[in-house]
Amino acid sequence: MMSIIFHIDVNSAYLSWTAVEELKNGGERDLRMIPAIIGGNQESRHGVVLAKSLPAKKYGIRTGEPVANAFRKCPNLVMEPPNHKMYSEYSHRLMEFLRTYTPDIEQVSVDECYMDFTGIAHRFYSPVEGALEIKNRIYEKFGFTVNIGISVNKLLAKMASDFEKPNRVHTLFPEEIQLKMWPLPVSELYMAGRSSVEQLKKLEIHTIGDLAQMNPEILELHLKSHGRMLWESANGRGDDSVVSVRVDAKGIGNSVTLPKDVVTREEAKEVLLHLAESVGARLREAGQKAGMLSVEIRYHTFENSSHQRQLFRATSNDSEIYHIAVELFDELWDKRPVRLLGIRSSKLQKEDEPEQLSIFDIQREQKDAARTEKQKRLDKALDEIRKKYGEDAVKRGRFL
Repeated sequence: MMSIIFHIDVNSAYLSWTAVEELKNGGERDLRMIPAIIGGNQESRHGVVLAKSLPAKKYGIRTGEPVANAFRKCPNLVMEPPNHKMYSEYSHRLMEFLRTYTPDIEQVSVDECYMDFTGIAHRFYSPVEGALEIKNRIYEKFGFTVNIGISVNKLLAKMASDFEKPNRVHTLFPEEIQLKMWPLPVSELYMAGRSSVEQLKKLEIHTIGDLAQMNPEILELHLKSHGRMLWESANGRGDDSVVSVRVDAKGIGNSVTLPKDVVTREEAKEVLLHLAESVGARLREAGQKAGMLSVEIRYHTFENSSHQRQLFRATSNDSEIYHIAVELFDELWDKRPVRLLGIRSSKLQKEDEPEQLSIFDIQREQKDAARTEKQKRLDKALDEIRKKYGEDAVKRGRFL
């Protein structure tokens, strides 16, 4: 199965988030609509431009240039200081929202991430339709815009998201490379730094297409291994592995906002089984076991409720996580329609960490040893199949 990767990038993040925060607190101006920047000290005009509005860009103001230069280009420029704590909060909310679609999110900076769309592609008519929904929901929910690039690997998805801005969705599939990417200046190729570009120009390489059609051995003579890497990038070759697991003290979890409210226990159990498989796979990938599990419910009224349980024995097994999650759901659910379901693991411990067992645990361990080992091998095999061929490569019969 071909991978589908999204690159999601907030448009002029620092300025957008500052503008949204000002408007939310009663401000009358929108920094995105006037010549404005996020930069250094207003009085001394020291520092550099961290972000700019589109009206500021029309004055030739560039990200990274000295603030003093920016004011010379546009004397009536509005400047706001950076607020990294606020940026971190907006970034966290965005990533949490994106994980309601899939846990396969790799955050690469405060304002951009990759999403492996492969496992959820079946929910949408096309990847573009899925990207448009995500983009529009981000604007409706948070008030800022993003660009989303779509392709089969991270490199091409990143290149696509940098096409025309703001608030756009672009594709760059392998069959589109010659039309959409090769005519671009070589300086726009991801990972082509200033010194590399100067070297390439000496070789009369001016566009990405020129680079793609160059003999890679000649590039290696002048730029060593970096030359080969740039040649591969120009030909659209890149990594399609989205590294989504980040283990911390808070644990590993997954939640999903449902396309329609769940109103029966059987419907909820199917969702919980999907979530249990996802959480179990992420625990195993991280080499962790959960000592506590919790289930979260958000009702159609947007009221949240959760319930947790300390486990007698830590686990990363899908079936065990599922059965505990169902029990927690049964204890928690008050029969109202459910909009969101989530499972979260915490009190993590390393998979190979020794456990102190009671006499009853030892007896049960001896009785169930063969079944437990068989289940572990099965889980590992399924993880490898899904990682290689996509989340839908293997399905439980009940989902068919």
